[in-house]
Amino acid sequence: MSRIGKLPVNLPAGVTVEVLDGNVVKVKGPKGELCQKVDPDIQVTIEGNEIKFARPSDLPRFRSMHGLYRALVNNMVTGVSKGFEIRQEFVGVGYRVAAQGQLITMSLGYSHDIQIMLPAEVTAETPQVRKGENPVLILRSADKQLVGAVAAKIRSFRRPEPYKGKGIKFAGETLRRKAGKSASAK
Repeated sequence: MSRIGKLPVNLPAGVTVEVLDGNVVKVKGPKGELCQKVDPDIQVTIEGNEIKFARPSDLPRFRSMHGLYRALVNNMVTGVSKGFEIRQEFVGVGYRVAAQGQLITMSLGYSHDIQIMLPAEVTAETPQVRKGENPVLILRSADKQLVGAVAAKIRSFRRPEPYKGKGIKFAGETLRRKAGKSASAK
């Protein structure tokens, strides 16, 4: 058995799960509603307060899908009950970020500001920062895949560079820094 796939997914209070036609798992909770199509070979059963996954045989294809779909459904259950949050820091002189509803405006050292519209499922917040601290953008959503994709898109506008560490980085991320050129002794 797959170490991940054999574990049942526990349902917290306030979360309901349905298995619809075509092996589609639908999860509802206080933070929203998510759907995921599961491969027809993987059997999904709801027993009391747990969701269990079973595979037909030990072929490598089935073993990999067994753990994959269990992890995806577990992320859906976590998302609709607690939600997911990603924090990004804007490190650099003059780097700023502002969120107004679904529109994010970033000043990243280019000759123009960059604006990006967020999907309806993602919310953004820019808390006040004290003098000397880097601006922070907080993205929240019930869908882990979507909030991760949005954060990666925002980061792609100015990746952290290895010499000074300037750019958009995830909070708590450690960057590999390189030593700059050193003057050689003659």
